[in-house]
Amino acid sequence: MATNNKNSQRINVFHERILPEEGTLAGYGAIIDALKLPVVIPKRLSLICTTRRQYKTDDWQVFTPRHQPQNTIYGQLVFALKYEGINLLVLKKLFERIQLVKVEEWVHDEPLGQYCRRIWFLYEWLMDTRISVPDLNRGNYVPLVDEELQYADPVSENISRQRIKNNLPGNKSFCPLIYKTPQLEKYISENLSGKTEEVIGRIRGDILMRTSSFLLLKDSKASFTIEGETPPASRTMRWGRAIGEAGNNKLTKDELFRLQQIIIGDSRFVKMGYRTEGGFVGEHDRLTLAPIPEHISARQQDIERLMSGLLSTAEKLVESGFNPVLTAAVIAFGFVFIHPFTDGNGRMHRYLIHHILSATKFTPDGIIFPVSAAILDKIGSYQKVLESYSHPLLDLIDWEKTPDNNIEVVNDTIDYYRYFDATAQAEFLFTCIEDTINRIIPEEAAYIQQYDQMKNWIDENFQMPDKTSALLIRFLEQNNGMLSKRAREDEFVLLTDEEVTAIEKQYKLFFQE
Repeated sequence: MATNNKNSQRINVFHERILPEEGTLAGYGAIIDALKLPVVIPKRLSLICTTRRQYKTDDWQVFTPRHQPQNTIYGQLVFALKYEGINLLVLKKLFERIQLVKVEEWVHDEPLGQYCRRIWFLYEWLMDTRISVPDLNRGNYVPLVDEELQYADPVSENISRQRIKNNLPGNKSFCPLIYKTPQLEKYISENLSGKTEEVIGRIRGDILMRTSSFLLLKDSKASFTIEGETPPASRTMRWGRAIGEAGNNKLTKDELFRLQQIIIGDSRFVKMGYRTEGGFVGEHDRLTLAPIPEHISARQQDIERLMSGLLSTAEKLVESGFNPVLTAAVIAFGFVFIHPFTDGNGRMHRYLIHHILSATKFTPDGIIFPVSAAILDKIGSYQKVLESYSHPLLDLIDWEKTPDNNIEVVNDTIDYYRYFDATAQAEFLFTCIEDTINRIIPEEAAYIQQYDQMKNWIDENFQMPDKTSALLIRFLEQNNGMLSKRAREDEFVLLTDEEVTAIEKQYKLFFQE
């Protein structure tokens, strides 16, 4: 390997990670360490240990000495592709460091090797460069993405030059990848879309229609709450209507701009459309007003290319039958990481989840999953899953403060936004969707039924106007089933003590038992 001998040395710590036992790095970790590649360290790295035991932890997969690869770039690359899958970011940064002639040597030495052919294809695909090697004219076609390790596009393209089946779930401008994990495989095997049909099938038609309306409003409110906003009811309802139409229109740049206008409302003080300046999420120093970024957005000069790639990937995955939730995770989180707008990114990010789930028919017609409500209930985990991407990037991005206390990125960062690992984001989204199906939708439907029962009982016994009975139920909800002293002395002063006791008893019967 064109490195020092550190990779063959036994270590106990790597990039602040404590190894499960002393060993030597292999695969991507060895390459990153040897060449000091400016990349996000992969979630799980490989280690060769002297023990005769092969096992995995959250951060490591441990191999026995018989798995030790040859300590060359090619040897470590073959090991990585075999055991760690495809990491486009690491590969791109590696290919930028090595000479084209080196890749040509690898291909000349082993033209029919399946891993060599993958490296050959990925080099030309990522670098947009053709090496001086003739096309293969023999050999079986080999899938590029190993479906034992990562999720691949169900529809592949045969590339005759390397006899490769290109099943990458994306394109050169935008191609995040997701690793197969026990949690994701469990969710996929549970067929949550079919489970949704079962859940709503148990809800009476008129109740389902009202439940759907409540869920729309609930999601709209939650999406604004996540952003720390409390907009007027008219704006919340307008965005709720837009969510209700998710999946109806083709996802294009103009459609995103239309939706941004609905999100923002009054656009006099916001530059609409894609950003034309730098961007970040974070605070400003109280004294100097200097930026303190928690997340740095993609460079403005890269946005058009990134978003074009994202929209093309969305269309490709929806049409090919890639898992809907995995598609939604890749597209929605990719969008929020790019952060293409000056304002409205968070709500658009969550809208994209609705769009993908509707466009793929994962959600039944007429039902919108209140994903924002589920996210709001898990806001701490949501923040962590965003930071799991954003924080490691901060050390890789060079930026300067602008005169208006914004930031200007001064190094090339486009690859960080198009080639990332979306596994954690996919697991989180599946958790939210499962919670929506198992808890939020049934609870919302049950509440409407309980509310109707309580209201009918009030109507039968007190003949109150609808507005008054609704106010009474709300007061009971706010005070854990008891009518407050203030309410009894004001709005409901005409009720006797016996009547209040009966109302409270009935409320408990309908709502709390």
